[in-house]
Amino acid sequence: MGCGTTKDGKVAGCSSGGCSSGGCNRMNVMDWFADMPISFNENFNIVEVSFKRGSRKGYYRNPTQLDLEKGQIIVVEAAQGYDVGEVSLKGELVKLQMKKRKITERDDTIRNIMRIANEEDVKTLEAIRAKEKETMVRARAMARSMNIDMKVGDIEFQGDDKKVTIYYTAEGRVDFRELVKVYAKEFKVKIEMRQIGARQEAARVGGIGTCGRELCCSTWLVDFKSVTTQAVRYQNLAINTEKLSGQCGRLKCCLNYELDTYNDALKRFPKNADKIETEDGVAYLRKTEILKRQMIYEYPEQRGNFIRLSIEDVKEMIMLNKSGKKPKNLVQFAVTETVKVDESKHEDLVGQVTLTSLEDKARKKNKPNPNNNNKNKPRPKGPNPNQNIDKKK
Repeated sequence: MGCGTTKDGKVAGCSSGGCSSGGCNRMNVMDWFADMPISFNENFNIVEVSFKRGSRKGYYRNPTQLDLEKGQIIVVEAAQGYDVGEVSLKGELVKLQMKKRKITERDDTIRNIMRIANEEDVKTLEAIRAKEKETMVRARAMARSMNIDMKVGDIEFQGDDKKVTIYYTAEGRVDFRELVKVYAKEFKVKIEMRQIGARQEAARVGGIGTCGRELCCSTWLVDFKSVTTQAVRYQNLAINTEKLSGQCGRLKCCLNYELDTYNDALKRFPKNADKIETEDGVAYLRKTEILKRQMIYEYPEQRGNFIRLSIEDVKEMIMLNKSGKKPKNLVQFAVTETVKVDESKHEDLVGQVTLTSLEDKARKKNKPNPNNNNKNKPRPKGPNPNQNIDKKK
């Protein structure tokens, strides 16, 4: 999906400060079976249709066997009237997506595709999408004026402009019966209120994450699994709400991506290894390097002297302690770092300017000028010694 151009003919997109397409990867779906000449089931006629740049997707039948292509604008049936969407997926992958969402081919909720959209349908859809932002601002103001504890996150008009779905977030149940009457009187269309969670709101709005990429929830992630602080502890991450929270205000979904890897690695670590008894004293566990498969111990008498051990050596020493034996010390089992980085050899260049030069300039700039102090002092009265004075004979 391209970024398009502005009215002035300039290229729109990220370089202009925003994304005119609503997300470069929001509707991207990799069709792995697109080049296959033969279909597994020729009678399968269901396609996946995307609405409002991928914020909502549905499945529709193609009873008239229209020759549809990915990215084509079509008109589909709705509960009342019709809607306009874009073909996002077809073929065998639609079966897998339906199976994932537990939707069968005989489901009565699957509606039909009416026709391919014409030029008038596309113009109507563009005009509807253009007024959604203004409508959302007015809807928020009305809810605030009626003191209703809810936040309007997004608004979506139906393709025939006869219905609007208002997505909102709230902590609990909201009585919006009077608000719906006000909305219907103001917008003069059928109103449907739909409550969504904070993660679903972030998925509909979209944005850029701290990783520099588009949000996973607005591009490819469709199943929102619960993320707990237990996932943070397993990965030995610092519990910092500002760094661990996403744009939705909840814990980031990506905290679960590597959780299984950490859980599998933790199974290899010995249990009850908080301390190891040696002849030099008792060493206590201070830190665990899960992916390196190492454990760091410290003697209370030697603060700051950390000893890094492999999990195999720790298991062996725990077995010795259980049998009543003690190793001499842990230093002989310590793991030495094979790669050492000499920071003094790294260049401190930023472009063509060194960091040291910037520090010198800052110091020179802040250094007081001794001549400036003389300007503020009052000049002494009497003749200037620098001027020539005629002496009396």
